[in-house]
Amino acid sequence: MESEELRYIKKWGIVIAFSIAAGLVGGIGAVVFRVLIRFFQGLFFGELLPLVSFEVHGVNLGYILLPMTGALFVGFMVLKYPDIKGNGVPEVIEAVIFKGGNIPGVFAVMKTLATAITIGAGGSVGREGPIGFIGAALTSLLAQWFNLSKEMRKLLVTCGLAAGIAGTFNTPLAGAMFALEVVYMGAFSINLVPIFISAVVGNAFTLAVLKKAVEIQIPGGVGHTLPELPLFFILGLSLGLLAAFYARFLYSLVDRFSKMNAPEVAKPVIGGFGVGILGMFFPAYGIFGIGYEGMRMAFYGQLALWLLVVLGFVKMLATALSIGSGQSGGVFAPSLYIGTMFGAAFGGLVAILFPSLNANPAVYALAGMAAFFSGMTQAPLTQILMVTELTRNYAVLPPVMTSATIGFLTARFFMKGESIYTMKLTRKGYHVVTGKPVILETISVAEIMTKEPVYVHKDATLLDVEHLISETGHDCFPVVDDNMKVIGVIGVKDILKKPTSLKRMRVERFLSRPYNVTYPTETAEDAFEKLMQYDQNLLPVVRSERDRTLVGVITKRDIYKAYYRGLEGMYID
Repeated sequence: MESEELRYIKKWGIVIAFSIAAGLVGGIGAVVFRVLIRFFQGLFFGELLPLVSFEVHGVNLGYILLPMTGALFVGFMVLKYPDIKGNGVPEVIEAVIFKGGNIPGVFAVMKTLATAITIGAGGSVGREGPIGFIGAALTSLLAQWFNLSKEMRKLLVTCGLAAGIAGTFNTPLAGAMFALEVVYMGAFSINLVPIFISAVVGNAFTLAVLKKAVEIQIPGGVGHTLPELPLFFILGLSLGLLAAFYARFLYSLVDRFSKMNAPEVAKPVIGGFGVGILGMFFPAYGIFGIGYEGMRMAFYGQLALWLLVVLGFVKMLATALSIGSGQSGGVFAPSLYIGTMFGAAFGGLVAILFPSLNANPAVYALAGMAAFFSGMTQAPLTQILMVTELTRNYAVLPPVMTSATIGFLTARFFMKGESIYTMKLTRKGYHVVTGKPVILETISVAEIMTKEPVYVHKDATLLDVEHLISETGHDCFPVVDDNMKVIGVIGVKDILKKPTSLKRMRVERFLSRPYNVTYPTETAEDAFEKLMQYDQNLLPVVRSERDRTLVGVITKRDIYKAYYRGLEGMYID
């Protein structure tokens, strides 16, 4: 018989081994993806652009054709695989919370190819979210190959996401924190170990192969003075508001394109045309593709104040057109770009209005980057750590922490606890709230509900309910009509102290108390809140908000068991 110490060593040996494997797999995926992007950039900008170049008054109209051509290829791919739209991080969250850590292999391959084409052709999207998705998808396949437990699959998918992000920026700490904030919505001391291991390994592999991970160039020696801190508060407030507006605007554009009376394959092309129009006026400023070159200019003070503002708005529109029209790519890098531009512009304005402060626009660019990103993703710790790791300068922490925190809180107020990632899940019928550690929120109602519930027909009598209580030991039941639609709940509380004459009456007459229902796509946390709201012991599970057909039930006991099961799986200890 194994001792407890031996089981502990064996369990952690397996966890660490697979964490290292997840880091390697995530690093390999990141490297392959970046090679693919370079290939398509060379194909579109190196080979195709010279063939289609046509200048009018110094503006090369040929740029318009590049994102349109790339979008055409992606459009045909989206016809067959519609889920490859967007950035990939919501799909990782969905896989961890609602799909047991499973990501289909074909979906991962098509997502990788579509995103590489979009970025290579000049689509205004980022590669970071897709790289994280690729790492998560590959580790999901690894976990499925070894037939690991559902809890272990969920953890390794998160490890793969961390490895991809860490390798992209050469920031293992921020990569790990991004995975924890975005997927787990918080940090857990035990889970930090495997996720940090994967982030370090993924980052090391990327550096070993590419020699250079991050392409963001930031000047050294940036700092601030104490009187400037209130200004960083104002900057965070402003960009938090802008982030909330932009998240809503982006998905409103998604709606407009989905309702557009045009062939599905043509919608990405229309978006690509818009990006081409915008980008041809600013080909050297990062509107096309990821945008790091434009950020470098902003950090080094090479852009006029008016141009910073214009580029910020142009990038917002170009990214919204790319993602809204159905192309594949992330919002990570565009968020950094937009925040950098508006932050640098704010710093330039401060330098003009308050010359005695000797304000450095670069530190405002960093703070703006942190504020806007934190508002969009609801992941402020990620950005605070990332800026610190990128700059190797702790002097920037006070302004960055101030702006990031205020940006996060401001956007959270207007976005009602959602992020740019969870908003996509909400539109698919899932409900995930950011900003608090998740245990019950990593478990869906569909996982823990009783799928063949005991129910009461509306024409049954209270005496029938009494007999059902004695036979089953349950104290509450859903009540359904002839079509199995839920019309109420009834239990011990409803029949106590009722005279025998009333107990011979039909149940339907006693359905007066308020009740709630849940759906298979909601989380155990959602169900628990609903049970507490109406002091119910049982919650009917109906097919959807529009279809109240009974498909199961969930009780407080089910949720308590799920909590302890989730706690054990989350801490793997």
